[in-house]
Amino acid sequence: MKMIVGLGNPGSKYQTTKHNIGFITVDEIAHRYNATFNKSQFEADIAQFFIGTEKIMLVKPLTFMNESGRSVGPLMTYYGITEAELIVIYDDLDLEVGKIRLRQKGSAGGHNGVKSLIAHLGTNVFPRIKIGIGRPMGKQTVIQHVLSTFPKDSHEAMLIAVKNAADAAIYACEGHSFVDTMNQFNGK
Repeated sequence: MKMIVGLGNPGSKYQTTKHNIGFITVDEIAHRYNATFNKSQFEADIAQFFIGTEKIMLVKPLTFMNESGRSVGPLMTYYGITEAELIVIYDDLDLEVGKIRLRQKGSAGGHNGVKSLIAHLGTNVFPRIKIGIGRPMGKQTVIQHVLSTFPKDSHEAMLIAVKNAADAAIYACEGHSFVDTMNQFNGK
């Protein structure tokens, strides 16, 4: 079994914000496989489907971004998911809109959702797909930036990044190593 976790904030208020790009991406994967988020467990919405014989669990923590680990940690324990069977998808300020970057490990880089995951998992070694949302412009704060929607002129680039991130997660779940997945998708 593999678990793909999209980070974001629950509720319609946050649905299309930059900080919810992880939710948007797992929704894209669910759409491709006709999977429905019809199960709630450990403070998360869950959808399940198969790629070949591999069961895939899509997870959207409902704990709000800063407490993501509170949901993901117990889910992994309950289902016996190892860090190597996990893929976390989230927004990254240091990447331009439209770009993705895959990593097997690393610090939280100031991302509170990832900080929470590292704290609850007890390790920073887990596959991740970061999706660029760019830096705040002008006098906009980081919080204002991540909780705003994508401007119209970057909407197409955002959709390309979501497609590439979904493609990368699926590629990894098809039995490719995460190193191979990184080689195929980094720089897109």
